[in-house]
Amino acid sequence: MALASYRGNLLHFHADPAFSDAAIAWHEDGLLVVEGGKVKAAGDYATLAGALPPGTPVHDYRGKLIMPGLIDTHVHYPQTDMIASPAPGLLPWLETYTFPTERQFGDHAHGRAVAEFFLDELLRCGTTTAMVYCTVHKESVDAFFEASSARGLRMVAGKVLMDRHCPDFLCDTAEGGVRDSEALINKWHKNGRSLYAITPRFAPTSSDAQLILAGELAAAYPDTFIQTHVSENADECDWVKSLYPQARSYLDVYDRYGLMRERAMYGHCIWLDQADFARMAESGAAAAVCPTSNLFLGSGLFDFAQADAARVALSLATDVGGGTSFSMLQTMNEAYKVARMKGSYLQAARMFYLATAGAARAMGLGGVIGSFAPGAEADFIVLDPQATPLLARRAEHCANLEELLFALALLGDDRAVLATYAAGRMVHERRPA
Repeated sequence: MALASYRGNLLHFHADPAFSDAAIAWHEDGLLVVEGGKVKAAGDYATLAGALPPGTPVHDYRGKLIMPGLIDTHVHYPQTDMIASPAPGLLPWLETYTFPTERQFGDHAHGRAVAEFFLDELLRCGTTTAMVYCTVHKESVDAFFEASSARGLRMVAGKVLMDRHCPDFLCDTAEGGVRDSEALINKWHKNGRSLYAITPRFAPTSSDAQLILAGELAAAYPDTFIQTHVSENADECDWVKSLYPQARSYLDVYDRYGLMRERAMYGHCIWLDQADFARMAESGAAAAVCPTSNLFLGSGLFDFAQADAARVALSLATDVGGGTSFSMLQTMNEAYKVARMKGSYLQAARMFYLATAGAARAMGLGGVIGSFAPGAEADFIVLDPQATPLLARRAEHCANLEELLFALALLGDDRAVLATYAAGRMVHERRPA
């Protein structure tokens, strides 16, 4: 792929702004240089432009914000068609909508069609990487990775493991589910930009035997990912306590089966205690904070202060279809409000960090995605502060970068994403109104 460059307001992060005064890399007139699908250089235009070989394309995005692509660390592609389905809580929502919808994904053609639409939505919202739950069907995984590979996207996904407390039409077996997972690892993990996640749905729907085998699989393939749900809903927590009375906590259930390690991403984490957060930090596991889903299902409010006290690796996630928007900007909007309701304050810069470099580090992919470090994969987006009349008016009155980022997070949505690039190739461009 030929050398290309992109001029505009350039933003990326070196560290978490909550813990570092040197976290933000900001170039008001910046240049991003891309070669072979990777970042060659990023910095001031005045410094880098003179070193470009004659004839190098310079894409002019002045007045726009160029930053790494957004990363969604917990989302269910099979739930695309049931987003915004009413229910009084998590467990009845699963029974009424989720399980019947997921039943259809034994059909490869159906899975591929949904995957294509799902990926369109991600890219339209500026999300270039996601950790994706498929269904119990191998076909659902093949369909997803075929679609994401055709677009050259860095995606993590896995077959759901579920061998009890679920409808018969979605029930696998302990041995069969893990055997299928291993076959999918060998087929898709590190195949192009695809990465595999071992995916128990949540502790109540996997037997002891299945969790034992999942832990053994995770040990046998240590560079794979693990993804599951923990402590999302109070009723769910009570259910887990009744099923695993010997465990100290819901999180401890997973720990006992060897599922706490680096590259393990735990969705929700609302009802964890201090010991749980300490164990997460110690193990290298990370939390995917899902504010729109938690508000929609009435599950609770994530405690940023308690997680930060333990220095747990955090990221933001949409959790569609419990979540109500594919937009990570809208997710930041709700995350800010959740933090305020729990007595914490999230800087706008930190929210963007948690959706880019912070998410990448939480996934064990720091330096690979989520930043403009030399050699990083050139997944990036162009945000337009003039995307809507209200956003444009507010942007005119922003006194500094923090105010601009806050306006984008609180007022922005998919309309603010002017363009999305994956490995240096444009994969979405906003159509003129």
